[in-house]
Amino acid sequence: MSPEIIRLIAQATLDTLAMVAAAAGLGTLLGLPIGVFLATSRTGELLAAPRLNLGLGMLVNVTRSTPFIILVVAIIPFTRLIAGTSIGTGAAIVPLTVAATPFIARLVEGAIREVDHGLVEAARAMGATPLAIVRKVLIPEALPAIVLGLTLAIVSLLGFSAMVGAVGGGGLGDLGIRYGYQRFMPDVMLVVVAVLVILVQAVQTVGDRLARRLNKRLRTA
Repeated sequence: MSPEIIRLIAQATLDTLAMVAAAAGLGTLLGLPIGVFLATSRTGELLAAPRLNLGLGMLVNVTRSTPFIILVVAIIPFTRLIAGTSIGTGAAIVPLTVAATPFIARLVEGAIREVDHGLVEAARAMGATPLAIVRKVLIPEALPAIVLGLTLAIVSLLGFSAMVGAVGGGGLGDLGIRYGYQRFMPDVMLVVVAVLVILVQAVQTVGDRLARRLNKRLRTA
């Protein structure tokens, strides 16, 4: 394998890490409050707003049910509006974020709904406001599960980042398609797959360890 190919693989790896990190950060920033709201806004819950909950839930479901490659193509005008272009690593962050946000929202919702309802009732009995309960009870108690959910989301984003290479999104997927497939260089494709596997294993390991550490802190608190 030539030094030029090695340089391209290194650059593609950095591009993949950059767009996954950006999409994960933006997706968490948007998905976390949406997930918290979905988990606490049904009839009789802390932030009861059932109609808004229903509408937002439907929007989340529609976005989640759209295959990613179709989503990428469908929102090209929006991508151009935000990024100024529809190709390249910067542009790929837009569909990755759009895909990550509802996914993270549902993961956060599920994590919060797993929190013991007795803790919420105890906080209510002590006069805590709904927002204080969310900040001081629900999110801290759900944090280990949220971390595991975010780990799953990042792993999924790594797969999506490879897929977006099919439409000029840059990164490892783009490199694998242009060199490994179109130029018949199976060694490049093999290296791309190996790098993606290593990245997934690294993310999963770090996420699992962090979740266990947070869980231990909760138990000893």
